[in-house]
Amino acid sequence: MNGLLKKGIILHHIDQDIKIIELLGSGGQGEVYKVEYNNKHYALKWYFPDTATPEQKKILEDLILKKQPNENFLWPILLVESEEFNSFGYLMELRTKEYKGIVDLMKNKCSPSFYNLATVGFHTSNSFLQLHSRGLCYKDISFGNLFFNPNNGDVKICDNDNVTPDAQDFSGVLGTPKFMAPEIVRGDRKPSTQTDLYSLAILLFYVFFVHHPLDGSLEMKIKCMDAPAMKKLYGDDPIFIFDPNNSSNRPVKGEQDNALIYWSIYPQFFKDLFIKSFTDGIHDPLNGRVRESEWRNIFIKLRDSIFYCECGAENFYDLDSIKANQGTANACWSCNKIPTLPYRMKINNSILMINYNTKFYPHHIDPQRKYELIDPIAEVSTHPQDPTIWGIKNLSKEKWVMTDKAGNLNEVVPGKNCKIENGIKINFGSSEGEIKY
Repeated sequence: MNGLLKKGIILHHIDQDIKIIELLGSGGQGEVYKVEYNNKHYALKWYFPDTATPEQKKILEDLILKKQPNENFLWPILLVESEEFNSFGYLMELRTKEYKGIVDLMKNKCSPSFYNLATVGFHTSNSFLQLHSRGLCYKDISFGNLFFNPNNGDVKICDNDNVTPDAQDFSGVLGTPKFMAPEIVRGDRKPSTQTDLYSLAILLFYVFFVHHPLDGSLEMKIKCMDAPAMKKLYGDDPIFIFDPNNSSNRPVKGEQDNALIYWSIYPQFFKDLFIKSFTDGIHDPLNGRVRESEWRNIFIKLRDSIFYCECGAENFYDLDSIKANQGTANACWSCNKIPTLPYRMKINNSILMINYNTKFYPHHIDPQRKYELIDPIAEVSTHPQDPTIWGIKNLSKEKWVMTDKAGNLNEVVPGKNCKIENGIKINFGSSEGEIKY
């Protein structure tokens, strides 16, 4: 693969040289290289001469001054210019090899757990919330610019060089086909934070259902996916494949099985947000689209709802289904047997399933705390002499008070455990949780 910049070339920047190590890839605007700068490896996006416009340079200069919204963005950190090569580019952090793309997920090159996928969803929606809260518009959300670590759910968002203030006089990209909001496809609107919300919902649907939310039987009937066909399917007459009031675009069994399989697995409270996104969100863009904070909340709830079937598969605790089933869970999607529900803790208005690897975070016990999935305040542990006895270990700096079924009070100091039994209540200070079975 040949590039504009050859291996070993030195670009001079103030008092530090930038050495080209290898070409990583190429896109519509330019090429991305692995480089060495200041004794550290970075990625350098280098623009083709025809895309190295004064407008693009101004966007980069503004983004560098603004700094990244959070650590998940591979944000421009340094503008690099060269008269010799008649162009410019920018340095960003290098995406490491453990991060995979949505295409890898679709081709089954990685198999993240549902828990880690929920974490991907949380980090993605939270990151775009941070971006939008700064008054910035991404404009081109698609699966080409999201990468995730399947082992822990961490994400990296790249191609941030088209980010501009929302409602700024438009210049640049409209978006990626099949990710653009219907009003952009029709030519009625330009990119904005409102259209970002639609693209975000498309991206999240791909992550969790490995399919496009509008590609059903109507897409299968199209013989030539030309511009008029694309405009009709994604702009003029978009119909969600699981629209509860319109079944004309259901996925075709044997052809579009990913959507059918995964739709049957996830809990209704999760699917409801996608239904809203692609029904109300299509017909009422201003008021009907799901906000980033709503997605963030639901991904926390989805993580907390996971429990394990005896076969080892992750399942989801869906209170509405349990009530409909008179207290039992739905059949396991993997082995088709009815799984035994584990202990769970009700704290405030949330339910947290207690598994062997469950961790409690500050937001679980204090709704006023912001979501931070870094330092847990408690975790499930086993008795050192009897692994069948489970407890909740206090990892916080605060003392808890435990009330057993008989009404007896016991202190749970930091570093100690509270035995998991039905009916036990734990006062965390700011809230109280009750263990149920």
